[in-house]
Amino acid sequence: MAPPSLLAELEAYARRWPLEGAPPRFLEFARRQPRCFERSTREGHFTGSAWLVSADGERVLLTHHRKLDRWLQLGGHADGDADLGRVALREAEEESGLGALALEPGIFDLDRHRIPARGAEPEHWHYDVRYVVRAGEDERFVVGAESHALAWRRIADVAADAQADDSLRRMARKWLARGG
Repeated sequence: MAPPSLLAELEAYARRWPLEGAPPRFLEFARRQPRCFERSTREGHFTGSAWLVSADGERVLLTHHRKLDRWLQLGGHADGDADLGRVALREAEEESGLGALALEPGIFDLDRHRIPARGAEPEHWHYDVRYVVRAGEDERFVVGAESHALAWRRIADVAADAQADDSLRRMARKWLARGG
C-alpha cells in the first residue's frame, strides 16, 4: 500500500500542475493496488527516476537505455521500496557511477507509460515518479550494463530537440521555467 507521505506528495504535485492528466491516475493506482511497488504486479507498478542535473543546473545526464534503445533519464523499479525518492537516488548512483549526489525534496514530474512485452514479461504500465537529483563537482560517470551510453546534455538543447522523448522535453521545459 502507498504510504501517506507519497500520497501527500502526489496530492501536492496535482495542486502544482492541475492541467496534467497524470496525478489522478497515480493517486487512484496508489490507493487501489496494494502491491503497487512490486514489479511482479502485471498491471503495472511504480518506478523512480532521476532528473540528474549538473551542479550548475545547465546540463542533464541521460542514458541511452539498452532495452528500450532510447535516450532517457536514469531510473528503475522500486522493487518493494515505497520511498520513490530513495529509489530515484539509488538508481542514479547505480546507473551513473557518480557519488555525492543530492536528492531535492518533492516530486518533479510524473509519467505513466506503457512498457512493451519482452520475452516472458507482458506489456505493462510504469507509473514513473521523477525527482531532481543534483550532481556534485565530479561529473565523471561510468557506463553500466543497463546503458549503451551516458551523456551530459544541455537542458536547453533537450527542450528544443523535436526528436527527444516527449517526457524529456517536458521535464527540460519545467526545469528551464523554474530557473534551475
